Amino acid sequence: MSGAAPTRITLAAGEWRAEIAPRDGGVVRSLSVGGRPILRTMPEASDSPLDSACFPLVPYVNRIRDGRFVFQEQAFDLGATPGFEPHALHGVGWLSPWEVDEASADRAVLTLRHDGDRRWPWRFEASQRFILDEAGLTVEVEITNADARPAPAGVGLHPYFHRGDDARLTMAADRVWLSDETLIPRALVPASELADWSQGEALHDAPFVDNAYEDWDGRARVDGAMGGATLTAPGVRRAHVYAPKDADFVCVEPVTHRPDALNAPEAEDAGLVALAPGEALRLVMTIGA
Repeated sequence: MSGAAPTRITLAAGEWRAEIAPRDGGVVRSLSVGGRPILRTMPEASDSPLDSACFPLVPYVNRIRDGRFVFQEQAFDLGATPGFEPHALHGVGWLSPWEVDEASADRAVLTLRHDGDRRWPWRFEASQRFILDEAGLTVEVEITNADARPAPAGVGLHPYFHRGDDARLTMAADRVWLSDETLIPRALVPASELADWSQGEALHDAPFVDNAYEDWDGRARVDGAMGGATLTAPGVRRAHVYAPKDADFVCVEPVTHRPDALNAPEAEDAGLVALAPGEALRLVMTIGA
């Protein structure tokens, strides 16, 4: 099926159902079990990744301050992502159509080949592998440096968990980045200084959160009267939580680096990696009930 790009791909396994939209940023449109939404359902008429159930973060995660950075002594200006000025946001994967390399009843493989442009100067190839079984949905996102030069890289996934009025989030992470008014990290502090989810916090009692957590154990749980959902991301120690007040969703995003990692001090472990030509970076996330 290489090169084909159907508008929708439907996956089914047991009571689980998922719908994927390759052309609309390689997004998941819905994920449910027994008719119960696990992730929020994308409106039928929408093709915006910001309305989706989950979208990919590649070749970097979250914001780059003013779209500018220096890598290996060369200055780059990516420009701002429209709607998120003055910063660049989430890379190019969520704003690009993906090709379909494989699609069957319970799995799909999407690919994206980026030739390099102002939005991201380096060539790369990315893939998303979706596997649905009776335990839930596993998504693997991978980026390979297809350029002749070393390239900075990061990956992540941005799921929107369906959230009722009584929803609680449980997630163990020791520290959190406090941010400035434009959501760029400014200080790493104990999680208790913002929102400590380790004991299970009612989302309606929590403050507004759009922050990156460090020292995460790779697991998160959203619970409510209608049932729950569990996210696991083995070996991933960073998660970005987006929990707007009074929203019908909460996001727990497994990511390989913190926001604005390209502008972090050299001594700071911000998580961004430099991939040699041909080298790859991968992240795996599973969502179950």
